[in-house]
Amino acid sequence: MELKFLIVDDSLTMRRIVTNSLKNLGYNNFVEAADGKEALEKLAADSAINFVITDWNMPVLSGLELVKAIRGDAKLATMPILMVTTRGVKEDILQALQARVNNYVVKPFTPQVLNDKIQQVLATT
Repeated sequence: MELKFLIVDDSLTMRRIVTNSLKNLGYNNFVEAADGKEALEKLAADSAINFVITDWNMPVLSGLELVKAIRGDAKLATMPILMVTTRGVKEDILQALQARVNNYVVKPFTPQVLNDKIQQVLATT
């Protein structure tokens, strides 16, 4: 199965870091969004998207709110979601897991860590 990633982060620089990391890992199919609201619009418009990588701290609709919206949508409920964020305290990680993210990466990260987390998600979804 070819993965099509939706990269959601309000930082253009961070979106570039994630897409460049994915390219280095051999992935080439991406869509980008600057916040959770835009991400939901992209998901509604493109049924080929099958993996979401999202930041937490974003304007309009946060990553956590995005995760909850995806999990609450019958068509998207099983979408693999990887949260990539600076929020590394245990309470934040627990909150994200309770919202049902599939995995969690604390910034900064290496492409290898990103790949390991993606592989873990794919193995369990």
